[in-house]
Amino acid sequence: MLYQLGVKLMAANLISYVPGVLQEVREFKAITTAENPEIDSLDLAIDKTLNNQFIGTLDSYGCARWEKILGIKSLDTDTLQERNFRILARVNEQLPYTYRSLEERLADLCGKDGYSIVMDKENYVLKIKIALSAKKNFTSVSELLDRITPCNLILNVSLLYNTWDMVSGMTWEEAGRRTWNQLREEAI
Repeated sequence: MLYQLGVKLMAANLISYVPGVLQEVREFKAITTAENPEIDSLDLAIDKTLNNQFIGTLDSYGCARWEKILGIKSLDTDTLQERNFRILARVNEQLPYTYRSLEERLADLCGKDGYSIVMDKENYVLKIKIALSAKKNFTSVSELLDRITPCNLILNVSLLYNTWDMVSGMTWEEAGRRTWNQLREEAI
């Protein structure tokens, strides 16, 4: 079988593994023709198993197994990508203990510019705002932060809504096509 970056280019052809002298024998042709579909299905099962070893390539079966192992409840409306993200967030869970490692974790989950973080050291308040581009992951991120931040900090997690500076570059015509809530709560 030939592969290119995990994509099968050619199905199994067992007759090619038989010595050339026997390839024209009717019985060998019949046997290899009958076994080709079995080998193909075995190959697909192996690919599926290998893909389910890595969180980025999980299918629904793999997600269900990881969710059961990690005790994650998935919603019926969750996409495969959202389920993969939730699993990845739980697997990457470790107590950060440092501000820098917390920033790295947020950058991994929300993207480099997908969050803002402010630490009020005098009042022990940690304010984290998640960008609207990572809005679908808000619940997973806030649950993760609730588990990994120290208990002596007051955790304030919210969405980083659009401000006037962000939408001021729009023309009135562009802005008029949206409601105030859309201007405030949609990634622009």
